[in-house]
Amino acid sequence: MASDKEPTVIKKYANRRLYHTGTSSYVTLEDLAGLVRGGEDFVVYDAKSGEDITRSVLAQIIFDEEAKDGQNLLPIAFLRQLIRFYGDSMSALVPRYLEFSMDSLTKDQGQFREQMTKAFSGGAIGGGALDAIQAQTRANMTMFTEAFRLFNPFAAAAAAKAQETSTASAAKGDDLGDLKRELGEMRERLDKLAKGK
Repeated sequence: MASDKEPTVIKKYANRRLYHTGTSSYVTLEDLAGLVRGGEDFVVYDAKSGEDITRSVLAQIIFDEEAKDGQNLLPIAFLRQLIRFYGDSMSALVPRYLEFSMDSLTKDQGQFREQMTKAFSGGAIGGGALDAIQAQTRANMTMFTEAFRLFNPFAAAAAAKAQETSTASAAKGDDLGDLKRELGEMRERLDKLAKGK
């Protein structure tokens, strides 16, 4: 969604107010969230020091969104794992992997929404819904394997093995419980690889 034009400059003042230099008006974090949803890029600078504080402002927007009822996108297990990566030897891989994952999700979201709409139409989760979830899980495993192959050739072998197991299991028609178990085993292997470095 990034555009070729220069990002809008937002200045944050000591009184915590945010000033949109493009419209010459004060804005809120909710207004900035709307800009993000609309595909408008912006950077936020501390008005006094000139420091780029875009990352912390975006994190604050996410925090505010997560605090709203029914708006939780970040599972607790994901947040815990993310915290564990801070200071870890694999922390340099995390930003690129997350960007890669989000780019792939963004590109595939239209197809994914269509699959979910078809799968869950009628309000009940049927065989079609589980097939769609398993298909998306296999696609995610392929993406995961490719990302780690690019960023960590040693982990690629373990991830490839996990995907082979997952694909074979899905082909045999194993239930969702087996898939969860295999994902757990893959996570344990990756944790061991991370601790070994």
